[in-house]
Amino acid sequence: MITLIQLEYIIAVDTHRHFVTAAEKCFVTQPTLSMQLKKMELEVGVSIFDRSQQPIIPTEIGEKIIEQARIIVAEAKKIEEIVLDFSNTTAGELSIGIIPSLAPYLLPLFIGGFTKKYPDIKVRLVELLTEEIVDQLKKGLIDVGILVTPLREKNIIEQPIFYEEMLLYVNKEHPFASQENVKTSELASPDLWLLSNGHCFRSQVINLCGYKANLKEDYHFEYESGSLETIKKLVEIEGGFTLLPELAIADMNHQSKAMIKHFNLSKPLREVSFVYTRNYAKKRLLSLLEEEIINAIPEEMRHKGRGQIVEWR
Repeated sequence: MITLIQLEYIIAVDTHRHFVTAAEKCFVTQPTLSMQLKKMELEVGVSIFDRSQQPIIPTEIGEKIIEQARIIVAEAKKIEEIVLDFSNTTAGELSIGIIPSLAPYLLPLFIGGFTKKYPDIKVRLVELLTEEIVDQLKKGLIDVGILVTPLREKNIIEQPIFYEEMLLYVNKEHPFASQENVKTSELASPDLWLLSNGHCFRSQVINLCGYKANLKEDYHFEYESGSLETIKKLVEIEGGFTLLPELAIADMNHQSKAMIKHFNLSKPLREVSFVYTRNYAKKRLLSLLEEEIINAIPEEMRHKGRGQIVEWR
């Protein structure tokens, strides 16, 4: 008979693609894990992993077995959550992935208050790009992601939390500085500083303005950064402009806020959501986290109708 332990072992091997690492994560010896895996393969009559490959990979039938194993193990873990809900206990672990264009602006607003209010919830936070969050969610390495949607990813639930405006940040000498509002059609310019590849905010900016990655001919270098704070400094010192999400301007001084410009028509928005798999068990903890975030952001950011969502995929 197949056991939950065996299912957990094959999930670990699929996640880490290495028997020794999988055994360490499961707190067993490598021979013990290998023996249980072989026993399960004999039970079902098929090979779950192709051991001739390095790193090892699932066989075609193995992929389907592992997919079902993840569902079964996740459903089993819901029993613990049912007990916690019944006892009204706010305890457990919550592993969160958050994208870099949100982390420095959103986390300080809620994480301190959340951990003080719920000291028995152990929170682990990791900053990841969107595709990395999706991958880790599917492998069960994190519980929930906080990122920009829509994703339209199979077996991933999207739960919108708030909507932040996309704003212009311009050098005081740039022509945009003298304009009250700016047209999106004016953005496709070599003066535009962008985040590097892999950041969803970069893709949103490109989708908004139709930017074709023209070279910055007036500068001696071309630079793309993974940090919005670095790009802000480049705008201030080197010139040009960039786009910033609304939360990024909250703690700016008066002089910096004077460099912020809005668009002349409907506000471009990015939709920020929780994302998690369909088998997610810790919905009570997630609801507590959502409440803390909602209470920490400006009220107007909760409303989808305040502008137009810019997609990035």
